[in-house]
Amino acid sequence: MGSTAGRGDAATRYIVGVDLGGTNIVAGVMTADGAEQYAMHSVPTRADQGADAVVERIVQLSERVIAETQAATGASRAQFMGVGIGSPGPLDREKGLVIVTPNLGWRDFPLRDRVSDGVKLPAELDNDANCATLGEWWIGAARGARHVVGLTIGTGIGGGLILNGRLYHGASDVAGELGHITIDSTGRKCGCGNYGCLEAYASGPAIAQRAREALGGGEPSSMPALVDGDLARITAATVFEAAKGGDELAGHVVRDTAKFLGIGVANFLNIFNPEVVVIAGGVTQAGEALFEPLRAEVRRRAFAPAVESCRIVPGELHGNAGVVGAVAIFAQARGLA
Repeated sequence: MGSTAGRGDAATRYIVGVDLGGTNIVAGVMTADGAEQYAMHSVPTRADQGADAVVERIVQLSERVIAETQAATGASRAQFMGVGIGSPGPLDREKGLVIVTPNLGWRDFPLRDRVSDGVKLPAELDNDANCATLGEWWIGAARGARHVVGLTIGTGIGGGLILNGRLYHGASDVAGELGHITIDSTGRKCGCGNYGCLEAYASGPAIAQRAREALGGGEPSSMPALVDGDLARITAATVFEAAKGGDELAGHVVRDTAKFLGIGVANFLNIFNPEVVVIAGGVTQAGEALFEPLRAEVRRRAFAPAVESCRIVPGELHGNAGVVGAVAIFAQARGLA
C-alpha cells in the first residue's frame, strides 16, 4: 500500500519495518512520523534453511521495499534512516541478540547487527508482540492513550505493555509475557512447560483442541461438516465460522474462550490500570460474540474504577501491526515517536 504524500520532498525521512515470524517475514516502509505507509510485502521465513538464509531474505525484502518506495516517492537512499525489527524472543535488546526462539531454532543470534550490516543502515530490535502493541498505540486502536495492554492471539498468546507512553521491558527484557499468566494452577499443560497458562486455553490451537474435545461428547454440531469430517483440520477459524452460523456447541467454545480471556484481562486491569486493552490476531474474527462476554467477565472480576476507565477493543492494524510497531521502535529509539 502506498501514498503520493511527500513525493519529491527531500526533507521526508523513511524507516523500514520488519516483522519476523516463524512462518512469514513481513516488511514495509513508513514515513518517520507514521503518517504514510509504502510497499508492504511478505515472504516465507523458511527457518529450516538456517539463520543465514533467513537474514538474507530479510535483507532482500528490505531492499525491495526501499526500492519500491523510492520509485513511488522519488526519495533518495539517504532519506532512509534505518530498520526496525520485531522478532520472537526472548531477546537481549542492548546487544541486539535473539537469545532463543523455538520456532526459528536460534540461540544467541545477533539479528540486529546482521540485518544492519546487510542493509547498510542502523537497526533496532524488539519483541514481536511488543511491536504489535506499539503499532496499535502509535497509529491504531490505542492511539492517544498513555497506558496500554496489548494481546496478540495466534499460535500462541503474546503481549506488550505501554506505561506512560513507553514500552515497558522489565529487568531482563521479558515483561509482557501475558500469555503465560496462570489462570488455573492445576490446568492444562502449556507449550512453555507450565500448567494452566492463558495460552493453553485461548490461543488458536487451544481453541481448536477444546472444540475437538467438546465434539467427543456426541452433541450435534456443524463443525465436522466444515472440515469434511476430518476433526484434525478444525481451527479456531472453524469454530468462529460455526458459531456465527448458530452452532450451539461452537458458541459454547467461543463463550468459554471469552471467559478465559476475561480472567486474564481482569488481572491486567487490576495490576496495570490501563486506558486501553487491545486484542489482535485471528481471534478477533469472532467479533462481538467474543468481545461482549469477555467484557462482561472483566466487569465481574476487576475493580470497578479500573473497568470504568478502560476500553477493551480489537486491533485496527490487521496484519500490519508488527511492521508498524517495528518502525515505531526505531522512531522511538531516535526520539521521533
